[in-house]
Parts: sequence; C-alpha cells; structure tokens
Amino acid sequence: MLKEYVESSNYIVFFGGAGVSTESGIPDFRSVDGLYNQKWKYPPEVMISRTFFEEKTAEFFEFYKAKLLHLDAQPNSAHLALAALEKAGKLKAVITQNIDGLHQKAGSKNVIELHGSVYRNYCVSCNTAYEVEKITEASDTPLCNCDGIIRPDVVLYEETLDDNMITKAINHIRRADMLIIGGTSLGVYPAAGLIQYFAGDKLVLINKTATHIDNDADLVIRENIGDALLFFLT
Repeated sequence: MLKEYVESSNYIVFFGGAGVSTESGIPDFRSVDGLYNQKWKYPPEVMISRTFFEEKTAEFFEFYKAKLLHLDAQPNSAHLALAALEKAGKLKAVITQNIDGLHQKAGSKNVIELHGSVYRNYCVSCNTAYEVEKITEASDTPLCNCDGIIRPDVVLYEETLDDNMITKAINHIRRADMLIIGGTSLGVYPAAGLIQYFAGDKLVLINKTATHIDNDADLVIRENIGDALLFFLT
C-alpha cells in the first residue's frame, strides 16, 4: 500500500528521527541500547545541555566527541531511498531531528535539520565558522583564533529551535498531500508538535514501536525503516 500511496502523491514530506540512523550504527537515545540507558557520571540529557556546556566545557566535549560524533557512518537504505524519491520529484523535503548529516551524504538536497548539524561549528565569541575537524582534532576544548570556545551548531537541551527551521518545516508539512513519519517515537518536543500542521490525506507512520498517533495514521508499518523504504531503490 505504501507504494500506491507514493505513486498517487505529488508533494511528499518525510519527518524522521533517530531510528532512521540506527541502521547506520548510530545509537538512538531512548531504546534499550540508547544513550539514556547507558551509565555515565551524569545523565546524557545533562551532559548535552547548555548549562553543562558552559560550566563543564571539557567534560561536555569529551562526551560529545565520544558519543555524538559518528563521522565514519554511512547512509543506509532509508537515506538512499529518500534521496531517490526526491530525485524523482516526489519528495519535497526531509525534516530531520538528527544531527549526523547522513541525509546529505545520501544525496538529499532539501534537508531541514531541526536540531542542527555536527558538521557546522562556530566560535561563541566572534561567530567564525569551523569545520568539524576543528572539534575532533582538539585535545581539549576547541578554541578559535580569538580564544573563544568553538561549539557545534546543534540544539542543546535548554535551547530553543531555530525559528527559520521551524517555519520551513511547517510550510512544507502544510503543503504536503502525504506525510511519512519514520524512526521516531514522537516524544521530543517541540519538534514532534510540527506534525499537527499536516492537512493532507495520507499519513504514514513507520516505526518499530507504538506512538501516540498510531490511531490517526492511514498506514502504520512496524518494521525497520530501511526495509520499509527499500522498494524506492528498485
């Protein structure tokens, strides 16, 4: 039925979460093996908060580089299928909560990164932009030539989403005749709240576990998102 939905749609939007990238070897936060269920000196949500970044900067970067940078990860079939769907003119936008850049690696062009990207970094003092290597190559806290701290352009806990990203996402969701939600439990707000703007006639949910909108979906698929989207590549 998913294939028929795609063929009869002209403006498809994909809204995805961490489950899209787990098949590329990147752990999510909330599953049994996710970061929230691993043991650290502090809870992960504390270690990637604005307060922790400001007060325990060295420890922030130690955790960030060890657990949130996956630069060798490669796109899986889900990323590739979505890129193919965009190239075919069906998919108009990918809205992602992920910060790993795998959609772009797969070839997707119109990617709205609600939570930022590990590949963009900037000095908090002078705003100079830096590549991710400036973070990975630093033995301690990465510093700018002006001695300001270089931080990743990702949304930390206690920070708000970028208004421009939210506006872009809402505009696409409102125009969509088909919305595919994949690899997310829809438990992270305000990002998850954006789906309320969908007014199309085909809502598809692809997730291995139940969500609070299952009963509202026209089609619910309980399998790996890569497997569910694989037919886009054939």
